[in-house]
Amino acid sequence: MPTFSLEPITIEAVYACVPPNRRKTKDDPLFDSDQGQLFMKSTGVIERRVADAKTTCSDLCYSAASLLLRELNCADDIDLLLFVSQSPDYFLPATSIVLQEKLKLPSHVMAFDINLGCSGYTYGLMTAAQYIQSGAARKVLLLVGDKSTLSTYPKDRSTAPLFGDAGTASLISASASKRSMAVDAGSDGKGSHAIIIPGGHSRNPYGTFSSEPYEQEGLIRTRNHLHLDGLAVFNFALQRVPSSIARVLQQAQIEMKDLDYVVLHQANQLISSTVEKKMSIPSEKMLHSIAVFGNTSSASIPLTMAWNADKAIATNHYTWLLCGFGVGLSWSTLCFSMPWPKTKLFDYEFLEG
Repeated sequence: MPTFSLEPITIEAVYACVPPNRRKTKDDPLFDSDQGQLFMKSTGVIERRVADAKTTCSDLCYSAASLLLRELNCADDIDLLLFVSQSPDYFLPATSIVLQEKLKLPSHVMAFDINLGCSGYTYGLMTAAQYIQSGAARKVLLLVGDKSTLSTYPKDRSTAPLFGDAGTASLISASASKRSMAVDAGSDGKGSHAIIIPGGHSRNPYGTFSSEPYEQEGLIRTRNHLHLDGLAVFNFALQRVPSSIARVLQQAQIEMKDLDYVVLHQANQLISSTVEKKMSIPSEKMLHSIAVFGNTSSASIPLTMAWNADKAIATNHYTWLLCGFGVGLSWSTLCFSMPWPKTKLFDYEFLEG
């Protein structure tokens, strides 16, 4: 897809909810002390949040959304609810519709799911912007998150210590800014097997394959858990992300020095630091959260914004560049101007819904 522009949007608020349970890499039984230090150095993951067996991604998103709607008193203004995740409650119905009822939003609210992981937040923002631009929605409630720890096999050293769980809620509306939102997005299905759960759905239904763990290239996995080809993902990120950022800057007609903040999907620290160096991004412009939350898949960009809210000056307008990339393989990069959103980050407690 060619680079293009959309009418500007504002992210009015970003609320993020994480499980209270912390897992520290240095205490992970999968590593000895030297292996743990090497893992922390390459991935940047010092600790992460892990949801218990009863807590779903939609529970985390519900908590974030419920508090956002109550504190901003905007439930009656919502026209569209988007749930972006690869951790739905059910095969069907769509989790967004379940959440529409739990949140007590009126029945005129459109609700649908988008099945995307690492690039999910920026794709969700693009979708929200298009509905607002068309006049079909005034305000969009964008719920984005994943329970990635449910998908990882506990003995797989390539995935289990990397991923954390989180759910987020963002309130999106039109912006009065005169600067349009520059967008670059694309996908490369040739790499679809680089991040995949091979068993358990229509292609390979449960019962048609062995669920027993097996060893592959020194890693223990099962066919109904996540398989990650780290080298393929690393090469993909270095091939696609810098060029996507360059195209968006050209579309926006600005230079790197004009950006205030850059938020990349928190895949791992090595990818982020390599992109930072390759694109000559000043380190003070880069926002991070992987050290304390791990790779939270689709939630990583809004979670990073909430985690870094102490950098905000509420009255200022900032020029943002957001880039999501990964499972698919897919990517999307956005550049736009807005104030720092109202943010809140809190630990999950069960709420009746």
